[in-house]
Amino acid sequence: VQLQASGGGSVQAGGSLRLSCAASGFTTEPYAIGWFRQAPGKEREGVSCISPSGNITRYGEPVKGRFTIARDNAKNMTFLQMDSLKPEDTAVYYCAAGRCIVDEGVITQGGMNFWGKGTLVTVSS
Repeated sequence: VQLQASGGGSVQAGGSLRLSCAASGFTTEPYAIGWFRQAPGKEREGVSCISPSGNITRYGEPVKGRFTIARDNAKNMTFLQMDSLKPEDTAVYYCAAGRCIVDEGVITQGGMNFWGKGTLVTVSS
């Protein structure tokens, strides 16, 4: 059972990146998929999550209107399109599978069961 995030890199402010989350060893179709990030010296925070069917999406306040989550269950993959990137988006991004639990507008980690290794996103000003 493995999740692997990829697609990170360095980009200038205003640029775009598309992250991918690939699952192996299990199907993610029954699970919600979440994207989380952890910046240096900060706690990990929820970025976005998508329901198993893909018809419900949620976003953290800092990324609303700039990031878009999508999934392709046939390919066992989930994507995070990140546009209008800002330096404060710099972080290691992780994908996870489980339940999307939102508490007072905050996407929490508690519902996630499987975590992948992260991918680093660096946004320069």
